[in-house]
Amino acid sequence: MKSWMAVVFLAATSSFAHAADQAISVYQDPNCGCCAGWVEHMRDAGFDVKTTKTRHMASIKQKLGVPMSLSSCHTGVVEGTGQIIEGHVPASVVHKLLANSSVKGVAAPGMPTNAPGMGELDGNLITVDFSGRQFSRD
Repeated sequence: MKSWMAVVFLAATSSFAHAADQAISVYQDPNCGCCAGWVEHMRDAGFDVKTTKTRHMASIKQKLGVPMSLSSCHTGVVEGTGQIIEGHVPASVVHKLLANSSVKGVAAPGMPTNAPGMGELDGNLITVDFSGRQFSRD
């Protein structure tokens, strides 16, 4: 009986940890229309995305440590890890980010037309870590 309860406890704990890794809080400018497309892309990939519209994006980015040279229209925070997603980063890249806790954040700088929420991935979207080094090409 005790081993059965231990299995149930471990399964529940693992589910909660996985759910936290899948939860993302997204901050976006209320006047931006492309952010909704990226949020939909992330939800379709299984992420639980909560959005907050705010006119204080610059101060949020500064508080979170997003390099201004890598900024985009929205900023996401993975609730379970505190890692940052800046801009139209594909869900596959977010999974790669979550697998590497040493990376603080990744960005798809600016408004790339070949990114989720903007257009179709074409194999040429470069995402970078917050040091500006290439993290992925999709």
